[in-house]
Amino acid sequence: MSRAAERAAVVTRSDNKAEKRAAGEAAAALVESGMWLGLGTGSTVAELVPPLGARRLDVTCVATSPATEQLAVAHGLDVRPFIEVDRLDLAIDGADQVDPLGWLIKGGGGAQTRERIVAAAADRFVVIVSSEKPVGRLHAPVPLELLAFGLAATLCALPTVVLRDAPVSPDGGVIADYHGEVGDPAALAAMLDAVPGLVSHGLFPPAMVSSVLIARGDDVETRPIG
Repeated sequence: MSRAAERAAVVTRSDNKAEKRAAGEAAAALVESGMWLGLGTGSTVAELVPPLGARRLDVTCVATSPATEQLAVAHGLDVRPFIEVDRLDLAIDGADQVDPLGWLIKGGGGAQTRERIVAAAADRFVVIVSSEKPVGRLHAPVPLELLAFGLAATLCALPTVVLRDAPVSPDGGVIADYHGEVGDPAALAAMLDAVPGLVSHGLFPPAMVSSVLIARGDDVETRPIG
C-alpha cells in the first residue's frame, strides 16, 4: 500500500472535516476586496464560506448551486446571478479526485455544469481538497449531466453509464455516472463531449486549474498546476 493510501485509510471523519476546514481557511485568505468570486459546491466549499464571510470583505459572489448561495447569504456574502457578468477574478471549488498532472473529477454534488462554467470564466481557479482526494490515477465514477429529452437514446450511446438516484441539477439536467475505465482522461473527455444529449461531464483538464490546495492534517500544501 502506498503512503497516500495508508494516509487515506486512517483519516477519520473528524480528521476529514478538519482538513476541509484548513483548506477552506487557506483559500479564504486568497480572496481580496473588490473581487468577483465564484463559489463551488460541496462539503469543502461549505468549510470555505464561514471564514470568508467572517473577513467582511467587499466581494461579489456567484454560486454554482442553491445550497452554496443560501450558505453564502447566511454568512453575509453578496451573491448575484451569473447572467450579465462575463468574467470572475477567482473561483474556488472542491474536487472528488485530483491526479498528479492536475486532472480533476468533479460533480459528486451534481453541479458540475455550473462549476465548469464558473471555473472557465475565472482568471484563477483554485481547487481545495482534503488528503484523500489526490490519487495516482483517476477512476470511475465520473459524474455526468444529461438532457431529459432523448434520454434513452443518450444512454444507448453510453452503455457504462448509470442514472444516479438524485435530484435533477440546478438547471434541470438528469444526473448520472460513467462507470467504465477512465484510462487517458483527455480521450475519455473527448468521447463524452461527442455524445449528443450529454450536457457536461466531471473531467476538468489541468489547463483550467491554477493551483490545488491540499490539506494534510494541520498543514496545507499548495500545488501549482496551470
